[in-house]
Amino acid sequence: MQNKCLTVMSFVLAFTLLFTGFVGYDTHAKAASKTNFVSQVDPRYPSEDPTSRVLARDRRTFKGYKGAGEIIVENNGVTNVEVYINGKAVDMQDALSSKNKVTTIDISKYTVNGANIIKVENIEPEETYLNIYIPYPKLRQGKPEEVGFSEEKLAKIDALIESEVEDGFPGAALLIAKDGKVIKKSAYGYKVKYDGDQLLAKCPPMEEDTIFDQASNTKMFATNIAIQKLVSEGKININDKVSKYIPGFVGGGRENITIKHLLTHTAGFEAWIGFHNPNNHYGKEMYSLDRDRTLRLLEQIPLTYETGTKTIYSDIDYMLLGYIIENVTGQKLDLYVENNIYKPLGLKHTCYNPLKKGFSLDRFAATETMGNTRGGTIDFPSIRKYTLRGEVHDEITYYSMDGVSGHAGLFSNTQDMAVLCQMVLNGGGYGDVKIFDKGVLDQFTKPSDNDITFGLGWNRAGNMDRIWQFGPYASDTAIGHTGWTGTLTLIDPKYELVIVLLTNKKHSEIIDGRFDGDKYQTGMYGSIVSLVYEAFLENK
Repeated sequence: MQNKCLTVMSFVLAFTLLFTGFVGYDTHAKAASKTNFVSQVDPRYPSEDPTSRVLARDRRTFKGYKGAGEIIVENNGVTNVEVYINGKAVDMQDALSSKNKVTTIDISKYTVNGANIIKVENIEPEETYLNIYIPYPKLRQGKPEEVGFSEEKLAKIDALIESEVEDGFPGAALLIAKDGKVIKKSAYGYKVKYDGDQLLAKCPPMEEDTIFDQASNTKMFATNIAIQKLVSEGKININDKVSKYIPGFVGGGRENITIKHLLTHTAGFEAWIGFHNPNNHYGKEMYSLDRDRTLRLLEQIPLTYETGTKTIYSDIDYMLLGYIIENVTGQKLDLYVENNIYKPLGLKHTCYNPLKKGFSLDRFAATETMGNTRGGTIDFPSIRKYTLRGEVHDEITYYSMDGVSGHAGLFSNTQDMAVLCQMVLNGGGYGDVKIFDKGVLDQFTKPSDNDITFGLGWNRAGNMDRIWQFGPYASDTAIGHTGWTGTLTLIDPKYELVIVLLTNKKHSEIIDGRFDGDKYQTGMYGSIVSLVYEAFLENK
């Protein structure tokens, strides 16, 4: 019934370089042009406060990948030094003799996947020192076989998604990265199939760089990352009371709620309040089509259970976290994350309210076919009844929060989401940009006290309770999130694996009260994730 679109499905599979790796040099060192550098580890050699254990001095470990890496050497008077990466001597002649104070040296022939060792010895003369900066890994182009994947088994993913598109599933984009290499970036199906309830005669094909409404992935890749950054900077403490940052948030037990309670969905709030609808269960008391009023209403939301006694996934928690970010930074949430996280990382397709920021409509995958009406079964004042594309689907975010909220509203594509995932996999940095501290990430990703499948905001594989999301093979340290519109992110530190699966599964007919796109394996995530893991775990 849904196959009246073009019979030739767009399936694009290309292994193209998305981002310049942090190796881009020939075999010789060359002068670096910047003056402020980011490093994974303390760059000073010799250490200003050396240990008395002589053979433990000036040794550090850093994260790297085989065949990739560089060091940036800032020489402060050193005329002789021995530098070893994983026990192999690095040629330091250019760094010692160059008239340039700062030199970049390719170390790709010495690096391995995972932990790498740098050792610095015999610095001369005394009272001189080097700063050796080690940037964070960046994504590079790769081939499946280079990281242990079977192309034959990866083809099973293509076959499954293609068959489901033929059967009516709207579309998807998939990116897989392992060991710092993007080894699959594919697009399937269509960006748009419907105009309202009418099937299009010609459907625009999905493209690799199509932009999707991330829905609740916003919670992690906007709000959580921003909170982790502010914690790293000492501007927020997760054990602080929310009332410290939102003074009006008192009374009715609200004064006992901490930021940690919000992050772990144990604050005491119900899952959702329809601020956009005057017929919500609180009535006009909680009705708002104005962002400032909605923020004031957040200060008054009643608790529905005792704080800390349950885990109930709640959009309200992340609306409040977004509000806290705005009060701490003095900036609207979208401006803060776009200017302090996405732009420094070089992300050009990640933002809130993209149609207001210069993006054209044809860049986006569509979501619901008839606005927020669920096929004409829902109505409220000012409801959208047209096909949604480039506008956030989430009702609260669109109608009550001007498109910008802590729980929804972010748009992005697979390549930008993969950079954000790799930044998390790196422990908080990407290339020459550091967003947060690894120690903070460790705190945010360990199991919560109430539920092993939650960290501080992050979903955790933990056990088999989230097999629908993480599949059966993910390590117990794997983290990620999903979004109602059909988006999945998965970050697995054990396997150095990133999976970004973006679908427009809600862009489908509603049959017996259910979105037809929800019935397909592609939109249920776990089967696709399983096939990704099998493509390398069964290829040993």
